[in-house]
Amino acid sequence: MHYPDVFSTKTAMSMASSPGTSGIMTIGEVAAYLKVTERTIYRLAAAKKIPAFKVGGSWRFSKIDIDAWIKEQSTVDTGSTAADGQ
Repeated sequence: MHYPDVFSTKTAMSMASSPGTSGIMTIGEVAAYLKVTERTIYRLAAAKKIPAFKVGGSWRFSKIDIDAWIKEQSTVDTGSTAADGQ
């Protein structure tokens, strides 16, 4: 298959591996983004404590959903602290 000059195989590979382009992240990318281990992300996904979905047998994450989840976690933490009077 021949790709036009403006769409090289290198471009296709970088697009596929860049979460900013597609908005879909792998366990490794989410782990790096959140600065935790891949095992932690796998555990959270399996327990449905982080927004995730499976493609085939592999976990995938929407960056928009992860960012919303982060914000929600911050709100929950702040809210519980305020409710405790601290």
